[in-house]
Amino acid sequence: MSRIEKRFAELKAQNRPALVTFVMGGDPDLATSQAIFEALPQAGADVIELGMPFSDPMADGVAIQLGGQRALAAGQTLRGVLGMVEDFRRKDETTPVVLMGYYNPIYIFGVDKFVAAAKDAGVDGLIIVDLPPEEDEELCIPALKAGINFIRLTTPTTDDKRLPAVLKNTSGFVYYVSMNGITGAAIKSRGAVGEAVERIKGHTDLPVAVGFGIKTAEDAAEIGRHADGIVVGTVLVDAVGKSLVDGKATDQTVSAVRDIVASLAAGVKRARA
Repeated sequence: MSRIEKRFAELKAQNRPALVTFVMGGDPDLATSQAIFEALPQAGADVIELGMPFSDPMADGVAIQLGGQRALAAGQTLRGVLGMVEDFRRKDETTPVVLMGYYNPIYIFGVDKFVAAAKDAGVDGLIIVDLPPEEDEELCIPALKAGINFIRLTTPTTDDKRLPAVLKNTSGFVYYVSMNGITGAAIKSRGAVGEAVERIKGHTDLPVAVGFGIKTAEDAAEIGRHADGIVVGTVLVDAVGKSLVDGKATDQTVSAVRDIVASLAAGVKRARA
């Protein structure tokens, strides 16, 4: 059983959803980013998505685009993101870590080289937003063979005809994008999200986590009544940006993220109370 599978099984036994937190690797600088990363589990994060910064993040809203730009300006690389995971694993052997981003940096790095390095570093899963199921041989299959979960996105436009193809090689959990559009927008209908989660569950036994548009503890509690996990990113990356002075980290940067995560963690804990 992978770390991801084990964590979701533990939380299912506790009858609560997982809090999945996204932060950008290297934002706003390498040392501060590492400190944020390592603070997440204690603040209440159950699974961590670590962003791989990329110069053309087509699915991301402004806040995460800016986070990626800050990380790249600070000198972050794909190898540096893997190094962050390796450092994290020296202190935390149980929290699942998922790398999220785009295929181009991995392609340039070399797929086989990347998969081996990710496995060695302690990466548990991958979310690559621009690789459809038709391209599974590119990265999905090599990752699965190495024991790394490959987590696929589904959206409101993923109908019952398309869903089996999307789910075919998905593992770990299913990431349901709650809206059509980019990260950071507001959820228009929480009821529709619940219906979509139930529809997806009719096709798979995997946990279903919901992301895009979740910003508050109230959002987390409401969506957590239906979903197996709540994914939060924009509000955390935005908190990093707002904490900076002249583009530099302050003594408030880590705590700004940590405090939001603690609030969200309280929200998911009361989701089914």
